Amino acid sequence: MAAATPLPVAELIARHQDTLDRAVAAAGSRDYWSPYPEFPKAYGESAAADGKAAFDALLEREFELPGHPDGGEPVTGEASPYGIEMGIAYPHAEPDALLAALEAARPAWAKAGPAARAAVCLEILARINARSHEFAQAVMHTTGQAYGMAFQAGGPHAQDRGVEAVAYAYAEQTRLPRSAQWTKPQGKRDPLVMTKEFTAVPRGTALLIGCNTFPTWNGYPGLFASLATGNGVLVKPHPRAVLPLALTVRIAREVLAEAGFDPNLVCLAAEHEGSAIAQVLAVRPEVKLIDYTGSTGFGDWLENNARQAQVYTEKAGVNTVVVDSTDDYRGMLNNLAFSVSLYSGQMCTTPQNLLIPRTGIRTEDGERSYEQVVTDLAAAVDGLLGDDARAAAILGAVVNPGVLQRSAAAAGGELGELALAPRVVASPEFPGATIRTPALVKADADKPDDLSRFLTECFGPIAFAVAVESTAAAVELLHRTTVEHGAMTAGAYTTDPEVETALIDACLDAGVSLSLNLTGGVYVNQTAAFSDLHGTGANPAANSAYCDAAFVANRFRTVEIRK
Repeated sequence: MAAATPLPVAELIARHQDTLDRAVAAAGSRDYWSPYPEFPKAYGESAAADGKAAFDALLEREFELPGHPDGGEPVTGEASPYGIEMGIAYPHAEPDALLAALEAARPAWAKAGPAARAAVCLEILARINARSHEFAQAVMHTTGQAYGMAFQAGGPHAQDRGVEAVAYAYAEQTRLPRSAQWTKPQGKRDPLVMTKEFTAVPRGTALLIGCNTFPTWNGYPGLFASLATGNGVLVKPHPRAVLPLALTVRIAREVLAEAGFDPNLVCLAAEHEGSAIAQVLAVRPEVKLIDYTGSTGFGDWLENNARQAQVYTEKAGVNTVVVDSTDDYRGMLNNLAFSVSLYSGQMCTTPQNLLIPRTGIRTEDGERSYEQVVTDLAAAVDGLLGDDARAAAILGAVVNPGVLQRSAAAAGGELGELALAPRVVASPEFPGATIRTPALVKADADKPDDLSRFLTECFGPIAFAVAVESTAAAVELLHRTTVEHGAMTAGAYTTDPEVETALIDACLDAGVSLSLNLTGGVYVNQTAAFSDLHGTGANPAANSAYCDAAFVANRFRTVEIRK
């Protein structure tokens, strides 16, 4: 492979200064802003075909990472939920070799300073953005997301979160002046004079533990927050979703090398299925930062056992929507139908429990009983997903056997009476894809058996229409669910100011962000970088948020030198 063309850091800083300044400003204003277009056609007429060709060229061969620690049998076994063979072999290295390479690479990066590190990170993201269609294919065929969603969520929206993390990291590292003159008057005596220097010092090696469903969207905040604050990053992808993060590592290493840094600042820890390398790496003394998205069980284990590290987790939760009243009944139904259907409910933000007073709700056209609301919602989901081609584009594919088992259990009535049974969807493009529509299950909050089922996270295409005694009872149950089980999102529909106040108070106290009266093109599942916070860190579902100052500030410490 030909040597990379050197890329002076000063040139990178100049190239990306405007993006950095605008990102910092956007994080302060919270208005809409993105450096990257979210529409596939914006990347050129041939971009989609070029991205598909680039993806195809990765299949059935070794994945090259020049200069990367290596040793042992390559890692294989990644399979597409759409039924195509991937056959990619990733380099494998033992923890000792990976951590030694990262430790050797860190000192020069730590000395580079916040501006240089931010510029290098933004160059990495710009190159990733230019290959968004290739990344969309990689995300689609490892997560089961439909192509449109894989392009947006796995591409520009994930990249936005990366830029956001860089902006916060830069702002926090430069909050203190680089140096200051300190003068203390001493009355008739000469004043005391000192020069004080403040340097942001990185914590050490960071470990990123990737997830199966959103490897880039959930991975980029931690990856770029750690890298921008001067830490090397060891990327440990989910065994079923290696490619998107492996591509990220390759591009990061290329940019680092061109900018004169050791590419081993970013390494890949691909693991053989069942090897549990994350548990081994997580407790290594070299690892000082851990970012994790996944199950509550392993997230709790990390928080309790990786004592030497600052651990950031996003775990499981039970997301709730309270339905009290609406002045746009059809808009509400359509919004909820799309929310529970998008990516087959395989999002940490998908609403699971819809709390509806058994006495019914008020609408612009009069009262609707619980039964009517449930029937109408089932019809809205059915209408949305009635055409297989359209359904496949919304649902994507089932990501793992556990989701399929839960869908089958719902279909068999094991979770309760069905208001809407799931059905098999055939993909015209991918006959081997496993696709299921959502199940809508009726439940009663006053029945202990029902309560035990819907207060457990049922990850996948399953929603519970829960009858509650009253709106007040619904608000109380929302609060209880969030405090006891955690939630990434909460939603509600009401035209009553007093109910709105009660909902806001409950969500503030429970520590979950609330979306009110969504009836248009914004959904409770979705959050926008630079404006919305993803999670709060204030309930059991997550101990951090994408992205705020707390997410980046503890990835470095400030050391003072006085002269």
